[in-house]
Amino acid sequence: MSAAMRPMRVAAVEEPAPRVRTLRLEPLDGGALAPFAPGSHVELRCGERVNAYSLTSDPRDATHYAVSVLRVAEGRGGSRWLHDALAPGQEVEVGAPRSAFAPPAAARHHLLVGAGIGLTPFLSYVAHFERRGISYELHHVHRAGDGPHAAALGVPAPRLHLHRGRGAFAAALPRLLDEAAIGTHLSVCGPPAMIDEALGAARERGWPEGRLHSERFVGVEAPPGTPFRVRLARSGAELPVGADETLLEVLERAGTGLPSLCRQGVCGECRAGVLAGEPQHHDLYLSDEERASGTAIMPCVSRCASPVLELDL
Repeated sequence: MSAAMRPMRVAAVEEPAPRVRTLRLEPLDGGALAPFAPGSHVELRCGERVNAYSLTSDPRDATHYAVSVLRVAEGRGGSRWLHDALAPGQEVEVGAPRSAFAPPAAARHHLLVGAGIGLTPFLSYVAHFERRGISYELHHVHRAGDGPHAAALGVPAPRLHLHRGRGAFAAALPRLLDEAAIGTHLSVCGPPAMIDEALGAARERGWPEGRLHSERFVGVEAPPGTPFRVRLARSGAELPVGADETLLEVLERAGTGLPSLCRQGVCGECRAGVLAGEPQHHDLYLSDEERASGTAIMPCVSRCASPVLELDL
C-alpha cells in the first residue's frame, strides 16, 4: 500500500443496479475531505485485502466520497466483503484519492463508453463536465437483465445513451466513430474484450492513438517462466527470481519498498525503471513505445528474457 489510510464511516448504502453496492463514505470527525481529479480512485481495506475502486462522487464535494462496487462471487474476496460484511454505521479504512484515468484536457468533445461496472470512473467526469460546461456524451453498455446503472446515479438524460448488451453497442459503434466531431477523444472502461473492440474499431477508422484512452479493471495472471536474476542498481544486490514466483514478490522480500496495488499488470503502481536486460512484458499498462524502449517493467506480471535484469532500485 502506497498511501496512508484513514478510517471513514459508511454513512449510507444504495443498490443502483443488480449486484452493485454504492457506499457513501464520510470522515469520522465531520471535517472536509480533499477534492480529487475526475477519474480518481481510492483504496479500501476489505477485510484482509486492499482493493482500489473508482470514486463516483462529485470531485468538488468535500462532504463525502462514494464508490460503487460490483459483487464478484468468483473474485478474490474484496467485493464480497464490502457487500456482505460492511453495514451502514461501520468504519472502513480508506486511502487518499489518486488519479490514474483523468479526462484528456485537449479534448473538444468526450465520447465516453462504460460497460457494466466500467461506468464508474465516468461518473466523476460527469459532475466535472456539467459544472464546467464541457461537451461530452456517455454511452453505458449493460446486460439486458441488469438495467442501467447510470440512470440511477443521475446522469443527465440528453447526455446519456443506453445500449442493452454488447451486440447493440457493437451495432452502434461504427456510426458513433464516423460521426464524431473533430477533436473528439474516445475513453473506454469495461471488460477487456469490449475495450479492445472499441479501440480496434477506432484505429481502423484512422483515429490517432493520442485520442484513444482506456482503463481496465480486469488484469492478467503472472505466468511462470524461466528463472533469472534481478540486480538492484542502488544497493548492488543481486537476487534470484524463480520460475513460479513473480519479480514483485522477490522485490518485496528484499525490502525495496516498491508500491503495488492491482498485482495484475493494470494499474501501473509497481512500475520500475530498467537499466539493463531484456524485459518480457505481460502487462496491460505500458504503451507499445514504452515496451519497445526496454526502459520500464511492471514487476507484478512481467519477467525477463535475459539471464539478468538490472533495475533502477
